[in-house]
Amino acid sequence: MPQALARNLACSADTTLEAELLAFDAFGAPTRRIEEEGLLYLVNEFWTSAQRQAHSLHEISYRACFKPQLPGFFISRLTSPGEAVLDPFMGRGTTPLEAALQGRRPMGADINPLSILLTRPRLAPPSLAAIEKRLAEIPWEQGAVERDDLHVFYHPETLRRLCALRRHLLERDTDEIDDWIRMVAINRLTGHSPGFFSVYSLPPNQAVSVEAQAKINAKRKQTPPLRDVAALILRKSRALLADGAPPPHRPAVLATSEAWRAPYAGDAEVRLVVTSPPFLDVVQYASDNWLRNWFAGVDTDAVRISAHRSEAEWERMVRACLAEFARIVAPGGHVAFEVGEVRGGKVLLERLVWRAAEGLPFERLFVLVNSQSFTKTSNCWGVGNNAKGTNTNRVVTLRRI
Repeated sequence: MPQALARNLACSADTTLEAELLAFDAFGAPTRRIEEEGLLYLVNEFWTSAQRQAHSLHEISYRACFKPQLPGFFISRLTSPGEAVLDPFMGRGTTPLEAALQGRRPMGADINPLSILLTRPRLAPPSLAAIEKRLAEIPWEQGAVERDDLHVFYHPETLRRLCALRRHLLERDTDEIDDWIRMVAINRLTGHSPGFFSVYSLPPNQAVSVEAQAKINAKRKQTPPLRDVAALILRKSRALLADGAPPPHRPAVLATSEAWRAPYAGDAEVRLVVTSPPFLDVVQYASDNWLRNWFAGVDTDAVRISAHRSEAEWERMVRACLAEFARIVAPGGHVAFEVGEVRGGKVLLERLVWRAAEGLPFERLFVLVNSQSFTKTSNCWGVGNNAKGTNTNRVVTLRRI
């Protein structure tokens, strides 16, 4: 296809996309078109704010992850079956999994090896019968407690069995069934209900320190109860598999890599990037995941997770990422770069992304603002919801020229 014709078709598609978003009213309100400081904002509730409305396989917790509806919104509109969709900050793997569920080719990377362990098993899950059979084969009685300090989280017998499972997984060549069991176990390590292995603790996406858990125990006058590790893994597996497995799709590409270097992706191989990087200094991914990393055999100190302290430093990181995306995204393809409000709404990161894209082979289309119905005010800039954080998703949308 001649390049001029390809460009015209791509521009036509983007005009159609903007027109579709402007006409969007699935939740009863029209889209607002706002121009501010050289940026075009399209503001509406574009996907539901209700919880657990996505495929059951998405129900794996991870700190600061976006809802599956976000990548799903873009994947369904900007790609066709078989095309590659990438998230280079994949975290729990929401984008690759949603790509697989829509019959696209899943691609993902993260600097933390834990991300692959959370993502890979759900792209091709084993049967519940196979999981149950493997759980019965694990030598649960051969465990020995490896860390006495973890007794602040676990009953002695629960901890012994967790250590038996950990050793079983680390000392053998694992297959897809072991892969699945490890993923579920990682997700059940700590939480605030009897569905987790631990005594009452913080939510499963944020493990507190041993010292902090000891204080929680003292304050609540609690001691860790006995938990049936195998039964809880099977119960969570049943819930995750309730909606079935992804349909057939092209083989996934998953990597442990920095986002601004993608040696696993060829030139113009990707049709869509949907991603969300760490936001300045608001989330401590390393400390949040220390217990998960221990169980998985990942050296937390060796994982160089970005923690940018200044806007200029964060913008330089984004620029490096976009420069690599320019190599791997096909002409006519798109980047959906989700950011959030930080520092009480005083820093609007979408403006840094917009500026970082200047001079690169991308057309800056608009910032899609998904303003949820629980937002307390009609003004989407710096809103509050009785808590720190954001009520909106802001997605800088770019097209590869």
